[in-house]
Amino acid sequence: MKSRVASGSASWLAPQRWPLPGSGGPGSRFYVLHAWIPLIVFAALVLWSMVLGGDQWLADRMYAWQGGQWQLRHDFITEQVIHRIGRDVSSMAWLTVLAAWIVARTRPGWGMLRRPLACLLVSVAVSTALVAWLKSWSNMDCPWDLVRYGGAREYVGLFAMRPLGMSRGACFPAGHASGGYAWLSLYFFLWSVRPRWRWLGLAVGMVAGLTFGLSQQLRGAHFLSHDLWTLAICWGSALAVFLWFRRRPAVADAATMPVATSAEAAR
Repeated sequence: MKSRVASGSASWLAPQRWPLPGSGGPGSRFYVLHAWIPLIVFAALVLWSMVLGGDQWLADRMYAWQGGQWQLRHDFITEQVIHRIGRDVSSMAWLTVLAAWIVARTRPGWGMLRRPLACLLVSVAVSTALVAWLKSWSNMDCPWDLVRYGGAREYVGLFAMRPLGMSRGACFPAGHASGGYAWLSLYFFLWSVRPRWRWLGLAVGMVAGLTFGLSQQLRGAHFLSHDLWTLAICWGSALAVFLWFRRRPAVADAATMPVATSAEAAR
């Protein structure tokens, strides 16, 4: 009886497949759906927000809705719950995945979860690190810093030269939103473990990122485009890390993990 329970538990934990994303090249269906279409949508939204004035259009309405000031900047929900506690929850989630990976390294029944968990760990870390690195050298102000929204600085675009004497900005891309969008990598993790659940992983990452990002926009901390760039960085990182792990030689995994056909992976 005990052996049956153990076997059943192990079989539930074991991934059904570590799917190949397709045998084709950059023009295959996998790349069209996961790279080219997202890139086109991203480019269109960035064009609208950064070139055609969508950033200011949306921020103007948020600012006006709050009575011509950023009333939610120090609100308990937006500042304490979503910003501070949300950041801590994201960090704890990563540490939980790390703990699960350590357990998978020591328990034979969890062995087939090692690579998917490692992929998830690396993806989240790379996404947040890339956003933080770009933010460290980019030079854009937060909306609350601008004269248009009650601040003291004039707007300077991403690639424009800042006037002499103006201190650097540090608001691009959106750092806090990366703590949510980084979990878009759950899509690829669940595709590797339970393919039919992958859309749940995508939803978790999108909801977390949108919640963090919209909250910061309501506080006056970011424009929409700041969040769009963070979303693109996190999705691109998740895709790249997944493909890198998929193509890594892994003798042990190859010996134990069944590979799904493209039809199975597409279900």
